[in-house]
Amino acid sequence: MDRGKDLAEGSSPGSDPAAGAVTPSRYESQKRRDWNTFGQFLRNQRPPVSLPQCNSNHVLDFLRYLDQFGKTKVHLQGCIFYGQPEPPAPCSCPLRQAWGSLDALIGRLRAAYEENGGSSEMNPFASGAIRIYLKEVKECQAKARGIPYKKKTKKTDSDESNSSSMPFS
Repeated sequence: MDRGKDLAEGSSPGSDPAAGAVTPSRYESQKRRDWNTFGQFLRNQRPPVSLPQCNSNHVLDFLRYLDQFGKTKVHLQGCIFYGQPEPPAPCSCPLRQAWGSLDALIGRLRAAYEENGGSSEMNPFASGAIRIYLKEVKECQAKARGIPYKKKTKKTDSDESNSSSMPFS
């Protein structure tokens, strides 16, 4: 293990007493910021929502709220650039949060929820509604940019037998 690299990246568990205060890793810092942002979002609801009252609908509202700060151009179906990965000119289609950013955010919030006393059985970030929403965002953004979304197929027994019978070179 490259201990120097770990210390430079702030990912050391902090067992070195000479190091003093350990700075959290980038992931831990981002997770804390995301958790605080989500908590602020819940407090700003009318009426405010407490964490035990939070459900997947609040999480979906939060994800939609974040779209206004997105930087990914998502062409609407009526746009002349819909389906083009690199459009030749600007258009008025909205900017949204990228699917990958939302997926990573949900992963961090899912972990933070449980670290802050929430039960894994009641985790609103782990609900089926959130998985469906993320899948729809991924498919929509892929279509809007002209990137085909293909579900990975599992190998069949015949595929495995064909590949295992190939000679090594």
